[in-house]
Amino acid sequence: MIGIQEGAGARTKKKTAERVFPLHLSLVGSEPRVWRMVLVRETMWLSRLHDCIQVAFDWFDYQTHAFNFDDLRYGNPLKRDELVIEDDRDIALSDLDLENRERFTYGYHFAEGWQVEIRVDKPVAMEKGLRYPHCVGGERAGPPEDCGGLDAFHDMLACLKEPETELGREWREWVGPDYDAEVCDVPKINQSLRRLTK
Repeated sequence: MIGIQEGAGARTKKKTAERVFPLHLSLVGSEPRVWRMVLVRETMWLSRLHDCIQVAFDWFDYQTHAFNFDDLRYGNPLKRDELVIEDDRDIALSDLDLENRERFTYGYHFAEGWQVEIRVDKPVAMEKGLRYPHCVGGERAGPPEDCGGLDAFHDMLACLKEPETELGREWREWVGPDYDAEVCDVPKINQSLRRLTK
């Protein structure tokens, strides 16, 4: 006698809808705070999240980077002494168990560079018609790429508030007339993010 399930072929696994992770990116040590909130697909490559962070803070990917997950590091591949950084092009966000992780960090230009704390919010369903990655908010402009690190960034902000001084004029000339430290241009960020694929 043939059972009901016999001859029916393998059961197909029900496909679950892809999720989106809201990530809160905060520049560590910055006063005043510089932050962004971005929505990213769980299938995004970690290397694409690096690209997304570069866009969000208006950096140009001139330096090395690494994501830090407890004892694991992903970024520009490196094996030197006890420091091992795995290639972030080989791993997707879905491989990192983000729903059970509150936060991780991103380092850019390790010596005098930047640390970004990434807080992970609960995943949400994809919104129809919205392109990902997508920035939903933020405060203040990112620090200029080669301004010299956090202390120099704070000095720069103080000098820009005194445009009549010699240092104020020098910094203004260096950052250009369009740089406004108080403005996070979310539409401009999203325009640049649209050039990225998942």
